[in-house]
Amino acid sequence: MSSNAMEVQQPIYNEEQQKSLYKRTLIVVSLSQMFGGAGLAAGITVGALLAQQMLGTDAYSGLPAALFTLGSAIAAYLVGKLSQRHGRRWGLTAGFTVGGLGALGVVFAAIFNNVFLLFLSLLIYGAGTATNLQARYAGTDLANSKQRATAISLTMVFTTFGAVAGPNLVNVMGKLATNIGVPALAGPFILSAIAYILAGAVLFLLLRPDPLLIARSLEMTRKNLSKQITMIQTKNNSGIMVGTTIMVLTQIVMVAIMTMTPVHMRHHGHGLGEIGLVIGFHIGAMYLPSLVTGILVDKIGRTAMAIASAVTLLLAGITAALAPGDSMILLIIALSLLGLGWNFGLISGTALIVDSSDATTRAKTQGSVDVFIALSGASGGALSGMVVAGSSYSTLSLVGGVLSLVLIPVVFWSGRGKKVKVEM
Repeated sequence: MSSNAMEVQQPIYNEEQQKSLYKRTLIVVSLSQMFGGAGLAAGITVGALLAQQMLGTDAYSGLPAALFTLGSAIAAYLVGKLSQRHGRRWGLTAGFTVGGLGALGVVFAAIFNNVFLLFLSLLIYGAGTATNLQARYAGTDLANSKQRATAISLTMVFTTFGAVAGPNLVNVMGKLATNIGVPALAGPFILSAIAYILAGAVLFLLLRPDPLLIARSLEMTRKNLSKQITMIQTKNNSGIMVGTTIMVLTQIVMVAIMTMTPVHMRHHGHGLGEIGLVIGFHIGAMYLPSLVTGILVDKIGRTAMAIASAVTLLLAGITAALAPGDSMILLIIALSLLGLGWNFGLISGTALIVDSSDATTRAKTQGSVDVFIALSGASGGALSGMVVAGSSYSTLSLVGGVLSLVLIPVVFWSGRGKKVKVEM
């Protein structure tokens, strides 16, 4: 019998002990997210530029984002399944470790100028992206219904520290890479490899007892103590569908515009430092507002914040489309709005998923949902390069902004027939 299985036999029933474990889990997950954010952001910043350099064309520069988001789709399913069976600790540790190995593969691909190895490694690198997102669920396992969005947001706030540092270390890592005989654009992936492996190590060593296994045991205990609990299943299905739709649409819009921004800036004479600054603001806006966002989602509701996501993404698309290519200020504003809109959508959508899933099947459900999110990101990344090559960055930005408006009818539709009787 595994150690995790043993943990299930010793659940924490005392309310104070549960609160203590909830806080400890948030601290451990938040620490891992600092490293995970750095691993995610560093690779995103230069992935498109590395592909452009190796392939010699812009048409396929969206492929790196497509590949590592496709890889994250596969990993999201596997991490969810592993977490469902053995707990968050094993699932998240495995995901971050595989992501780190993928980042190392990208470095070797750049050294040997091997495009096939580059694409394969980017696919594997996507495991880190999936795990970084899956970790947000771990903080909610022991949270009550009024803490869930706040718990999600706390872990995402700590992602900010690494996520903002990653792009701004592009030049430093580029110089380090050059000094050791590695192409400059592969330098950030060295940082990604180290950061992802450290994130996995933190979770493996410190995420004990496992919050998902404890939550599952508590859920079974509550059901045994109270046989009167009834919940109409269609409510759960509706919440999961709406939460998934919110996150899928925000992911498509965010990935498409973000992926092509570095290439767009490079064409207008911006250097790696300036690109890193813009992406740093973008990723900061993706994560830093999370604490306030989580409170708002818990206080004013999931629906209101999903609508706010749509409006913010529309403003981001319009600003990016109208911004002159040489205007750093307007590009920073556009990418910051893009990150903020994604933040609103991710936290409100995630809260809906957690609200609608049962602890006994939660990890598997969440992993499946993240598969769709990752696939949508892969689609956005793959199509973004083709749209820009066939038209322009402005067209891509406008289309993305308009697409985000689909969120509004989706959330209004979800509000119809929302009254469901729940007996406790």
